[in-house]
Amino acid sequence: MPSPRGITLALLCLGYAFALYQGQLTLVALPGVILLLCAAALVQRPRNVWLKVCGHGLFVLLAVGLALHWLPGFNSAKVIDAQHFSADAAAYSMYLNLDKPLIAFWVLLACPWILWAHPRHASASVVVITTLTATASLGSAQWLDVVAWSPKWPAEGWLWAANNLLLVSLTEEVLFRGYIQGGLQQLFKHHGQGQRLALLIAAGVFGLAHLGGGWQWVVLASLAGVGYGLVYRHGGLLAAIISHFTLNLLHFSLFTYPMLSR
Repeated sequence: MPSPRGITLALLCLGYAFALYQGQLTLVALPGVILLLCAAALVQRPRNVWLKVCGHGLFVLLAVGLALHWLPGFNSAKVIDAQHFSADAAAYSMYLNLDKPLIAFWVLLACPWILWAHPRHASASVVVITTLTATASLGSAQWLDVVAWSPKWPAEGWLWAANNLLLVSLTEEVLFRGYIQGGLQQLFKHHGQGQRLALLIAAGVFGLAHLGGGWQWVVLASLAGVGYGLVYRHGGLLAAIISHFTLNLLHFSLFTYPMLSR
């Protein structure tokens, strides 16, 4: 019977082959994909620590390039173009990005331990933490005049939701909680405050990833990252993905999206 990793790799190859056929991916992207495969091969060397370090370092560099859309060869389709979802909202555009999901696929294939790192199920704790995280984050966003109350569900809502769940929330939680927080927890496992350090570092890096939006978004994303990190500790990766998507969905449907126009 095929392994889950084998099935994932087969689906990945099939999907990107179709994207190549449709012209959304070009051969210029091939060197980046080959480098990702090289990084995966290096981290699978358990007896050579330095090769593993080099592999993870290469992946981090490539992940930054993919997240910022710096690597060539990916022709992402624009599906929402400069839309104002409310009168006081900044214009919003959305692309179906093919580069960023490669980050999540790499982590899932090269570091499968993230899937069973937290086998516990604490649904009550997850619901409480998610509720507190959404309340604190969105309340702080209002206090900072980043968003305002604006209930809505535009025609593009379902497309936005699918993209945000599958290409945004999933990818970001696999990277920041599964890879960074989970990896640091393993690294700090003999440290008395290892889990707290891992959570705070991952949340801080998540906040810095939003620096392009200004210092307010760094603060808000860091705050949300602490909540997602707690959800990850109590309920695992899937719970963190759902928690992240829930907050984003509340932001989109109940508040100014993406933010108040400046």
